[in-house]
Amino acid sequence: MTNDALFGLDGRVVAVTGGLGQLGRQYGHALLARGARLAIIENRGGDAELRAAYPEANPAQIMLVNADVTRRVTLEAALGAIRQRWEVPSGLVNNAAIDSPPDAPASEVGAFETYPETSWDKVMDVNVKGVFLACQVFGGAMAATGRGSIVNVASIYGKVSPNQSIYDFRRQKGEVFFKPVAYSASKSAIYNLTRYLATYWARQGVRVNTLTLAGVFNNQPEEFLAAYTPHVPMGRMAKAEEYEGAVIFLLSGASSYMTGAELVIDGGWTAW
Repeated sequence: MTNDALFGLDGRVVAVTGGLGQLGRQYGHALLARGARLAIIENRGGDAELRAAYPEANPAQIMLVNADVTRRVTLEAALGAIRQRWEVPSGLVNNAAIDSPPDAPASEVGAFETYPETSWDKVMDVNVKGVFLACQVFGGAMAATGRGSIVNVASIYGKVSPNQSIYDFRRQKGEVFFKPVAYSASKSAIYNLTRYLATYWARQGVRVNTLTLAGVFNNQPEEFLAAYTPHVPMGRMAKAEEYEGAVIFLLSGASSYMTGAELVIDGGWTAW
């Protein structure tokens, strides 16, 4: 365990939605290393998946709670299970989100004019409603205890428009491909939800901040990397572990006077 007074999380209960995913796992490992008690909120998986994702974890320091972030009743049940074992979390990382994958159906990655309404609803349901409900349930409980920190994970594509030229290599091969609209709109919504809650709960000891991320390297095709990285001043995609420090900072006492703010970790993408 690594800890210190300023950035320490020793003994604190932190809930992470989507904690079995690529970035969720990264945050989880960092939180465990800082001494936090980690509650993973996922709509899938069980003990085997938890052990595979967190083989180093002390069973007394981690729990998996199955919940669907789009259904308030399941989040309330998750909070109840966490309280029964430990206490009301003092930290919440709203990490769970969906986007259209690279191999999505043509209708989903085609022109804006024909983007399916069902796809819009699905993305907005998870990425916006899911954060809204998690904040209602967990943030409300935090406010009742007089302390807490919420980190809402956003994206550069919620701050600025996707650069469609990055995907020219696909169109040059005869594909119809545009980065879809719903992910950008959903991540943009996070900013004002964060500001609203930051001011709403400021006098009750609950801080709410946004963490804006750029793309993470995950064995993407060379064609994509060649198109993407020239738009990053640092010349590369992020490594997943490079976001750990920001999450620790936002959850810890090191950011005690920070609320309603946006922390951008993007290799300089939005500086251009």
